[in-house]
Amino acid sequence: MADTRPLLFFDSGVGGLSVLGPTRALLPTAPVVYAADSAGFPYGLKSESEIAARVPALLGRLVERYRPRLVVIACNTASTIALPVIRAALDVPVVGTVPAIKPAALVSKSRVIGVLGTDATVRQPYVDRLAAEFAADCTVLRHGSARLVELAEAKLRGEATDPAEYAAIVAALTDQPGGAGMDAIVLACTHFRLIEDELARAAPGVTLVDGAEGIARRIAHLTRGQGWPEAAPPGIALFTQRDAGQEPLIPALAGFGLQRIDTL
Repeated sequence: MADTRPLLFFDSGVGGLSVLGPTRALLPTAPVVYAADSAGFPYGLKSESEIAARVPALLGRLVERYRPRLVVIACNTASTIALPVIRAALDVPVVGTVPAIKPAALVSKSRVIGVLGTDATVRQPYVDRLAAEFAADCTVLRHGSARLVELAEAKLRGEATDPAEYAAIVAALTDQPGGAGMDAIVLACTHFRLIEDELARAAPGVTLVDGAEGIARRIAHLTRGQGWPEAAPPGIALFTQRDAGQEPLIPALAGFGLQRIDTL
């Protein structure tokens, strides 16, 4: 019999779809549950203690309900704050998502790198450690933007967004000392890949870097040799709270193979 245990993707909202996409490309028949903590959205404005308490408890309930073979924390904020606690709390493999500072340092010629994330992510000591280990010879600029998360969610609902907003957010990096020489920006929030085209237009000549493909390869490696169904079953999108704003997301969710909507 085929192994029908799903991959469980977790984020505060729809940002983790940017990790699900490349994972589907590598594992096209994998059963998938995508969990969005809509009741706790957005994480970027929450305190570290709130996230460290909320996420492991919520994931414990999700793992009990869906019995996944692997959990993907497709959220930089949750990963940089709570990944060790999550791994200790769960009895399944856990893959986290952390800012792609190492690959950004590898592509930067000017040695000036921007890190664009949520307010909670960019202030984490974890980011300090990544910068010290992989970009010690670089100037690493940071900017936290809750608004970009909202813009990504709005785009996925089919709403128009204003290019001037993206330009202003990029300017918050380029206007910092040394920012004029920045040639790479780390998209340190999974939401931001969903608005990569808009950010690229706001930052011409700058390389945008994220870790989605690397995470997908890690998931494929950790599940190597495991059985998969011959065809992908309908994926499940789960929200911890239902509201009217989720209805416009249904076509986009279906595009990622998520045809069923559940509520925790």
